[in-house]
Amino acid sequence: MNALELIRALAHDAAVGIVVTDALIEEPGPTILYANPAFERLVGRDMTSIVGQSPRFMQGKEARQATVDAFRRAIGAGERFHGYLTNYRADGNKYRAEIDCRPIRAADGRIEHFVAFEREVIRRVGRPAVSAAGRYEPASVSNDLLTGALRCLAIFEHVGCFFPLTNA
Repeated sequence: MNALELIRALAHDAAVGIVVTDALIEEPGPTILYANPAFERLVGRDMTSIVGQSPRFMQGKEARQATVDAFRRAIGAGERFHGYLTNYRADGNKYRAEIDCRPIRAADGRIEHFVAFEREVIRRVGRPAVSAAGRYEPASVSNDLLTGALRCLAIFEHVGCFFPLTNA
């Protein structure tokens, strides 16, 4: 089982949106190779209209260019990106997304794919927070068993991890 097949098997029933792209980041790429049903619901599109597209289809006029540039620099350097973007659903409605994107490396260290975990967040009401992570909270909370596994992988947290996967 290769990395993409493993992610497909684990991600299908996850409550958080999960997208796998190829490793080509220059336009028109990267290209979406897989998106789970939670991602379909988040962006308001079905799998057939998502696969083969670049994740840029979600960006619009309110996407902060500085954040988009930071995202591009991080993945271009083969590093993890964790941040917040304003994205747009198929119907044109915007939403705030927390994105945790990581490279998937082959045994030789070469980046084969990127996997991104995405969830909708809302701005917290109350005192200002000292960091971007403190300004937002998930729009919905899941009791999904995979949520605990994602927490162990530090998904949506500011902790670095490296998980080399082979095509064995």
